[in-house]
Amino acid sequence: MPPEIQWYPGHIAKAERQLKEQLKRVDVVLEVLDARIPLASHHPQVAEWIGSKPRILILNRADMIPESVRQAWQAWFKRRGEVPYFTDAQQGQGIRAVSKAAQAAGVEMNRRRRDRGMRPRPVRAVVIGFPNVGKSALINRLLGRKAVASARRAGVTRQLQWVRISESIELLDAPGVIPSKLDNQTDAVKLAICEDIGEAAYDNQHVAAALVDLLVELAYEEILRSRYGLDPLSMTGEEYIHALANSRYQGDAERAALQLLNDFRKGLMGAIPLELPPTN
Repeated sequence: MPPEIQWYPGHIAKAERQLKEQLKRVDVVLEVLDARIPLASHHPQVAEWIGSKPRILILNRADMIPESVRQAWQAWFKRRGEVPYFTDAQQGQGIRAVSKAAQAAGVEMNRRRRDRGMRPRPVRAVVIGFPNVGKSALINRLLGRKAVASARRAGVTRQLQWVRISESIELLDAPGVIPSKLDNQTDAVKLAICEDIGEAAYDNQHVAAALVDLLVELAYEEILRSRYGLDPLSMTGEEYIHALANSRYQGDAERAALQLLNDFRKGLMGAIPLELPPTN
């Protein structure tokens, strides 16, 4: 049995408590998902936390999935009454539409304030999502300058901080939040593959083997065959990692696993989704 993926460091537990406290003061929630795994990267408690507050759904890293898959997700969310905003926060794509949506929520909030005889104020928005889905990069793009630290690894943002975007928007940058227990291990593996969870949580060889099996399941085996010169259809993911280690890395399976994971994470294998919209 592969080791279970579980990760809930102290700073995340603390951040979750602070976030719940701050949510009382927030007008609109920007939930950032990983476009490669929109379902696995959705925190199951978000709906319970935000109640009736408006939510702007952002699928970041949209550059890492094919256009056809993007359209399929758009249609799937639309059928569920939601409007997904696709962004590439690194390159700044799709940011303007997100900004407009947040401002529109602010206009509505201030209309209600005026109706109650209160003065208008900037809309307070919070950006939430799993670690490393691109929340800080998104905030920096919305702001037009680097105001918060961001990097391609989980756990860079450690505390909550308010950032003034404009006269009309204030944004709360929150550390990544994850469930205290990852009940769905299939989703946990996808989070590990996409590096949306701290590396202390998982075993690289197990996760790389799962990536190989998943790519075969999604009919992307040709990418593995042409890139590494090994046919994944004739072996399991685990066997593939060892075969790759023997053919290229003097039998070093850890090095082979890391190479495979990094090639996927950096987009060197191409635009590959690890989830497709459910058919129901």
